[in-house]
Amino acid sequence: MMLLHVRDLAFGYGGRSVGSGVSFDLAAGEVLCLIGPNGGGKTTLFKTLLGLLPARGGRVVLGGTDLSRLSRSAIARMVAAVPQAHAAFFPFTVREVVVMGRASRIGPFAAPGPSDAAAAEKALDALGIGHLADTVYTEISGGERQLALIARALSGEPRLLIMDEPTASLDFGNQARVLGQIRRLAQAGIAVLFSTHDPGHALLCADRLVALHGGRLVADGPSAATVTPALLRLIYGIDVVVAPVPGLAAPVCVPVVD
Repeated sequence: MMLLHVRDLAFGYGGRSVGSGVSFDLAAGEVLCLIGPNGGGKTTLFKTLLGLLPARGGRVVLGGTDLSRLSRSAIARMVAAVPQAHAAFFPFTVREVVVMGRASRIGPFAAPGPSDAAAAEKALDALGIGHLADTVYTEISGGERQLALIARALSGEPRLLIMDEPTASLDFGNQARVLGQIRRLAQAGIAVLFSTHDPGHALLCADRLVALHGGRLVADGPSAATVTPALLRLIYGIDVVVAPVPGLAAPVCVPVVD
């Protein structure tokens, strides 16, 4: 089932145009990776897909309905955003942070009820961090915080997750854990759109890759066929070796250092 349909999208903010002519689709249970250089418009594109910035042209169709016709609450019930891991300033427990993801399901003057608590517990268990539920969010590791943010998004029972560089600032092990969770979410039927600066992440867990350069998509296709030295040189301006490794299912990307 096609969940997200983007056609000839133009996007930007303030008086600045950032991108145009962007088209792609995303189906339920599919993982789509977006790559592009710093300042290339990835975050602005995501904000437009979330309805936080108005489209400057083209169409975004979410769940069969034009995004411009959906209310803020209707969008929030279908799609959840996962930001980069960050440190909070208030001593909420991990459980309390995850329950916050139920905001789109709770009335404006209502308190979380038993169904909200149950959804939060289910999300914590799905991410394998149920044992952290009563731990103060500010006292857990960066990788654990990122998993908690994903659990917060999942607790709202979205059909689509949009993740802005979910592995940024994470160590090697926690990057692998988050990428593994992305694959498991897709296997559960959730569509996932995420951005990264490491094209190897697309090879590890994404079904497809799209590349944004100069405000336009310059590639869209299966990750294994689309992550090429030529594409990476175009986007990042460096030579990269993309090569298979015996015993590994996915090839690896290695920059050529002068």
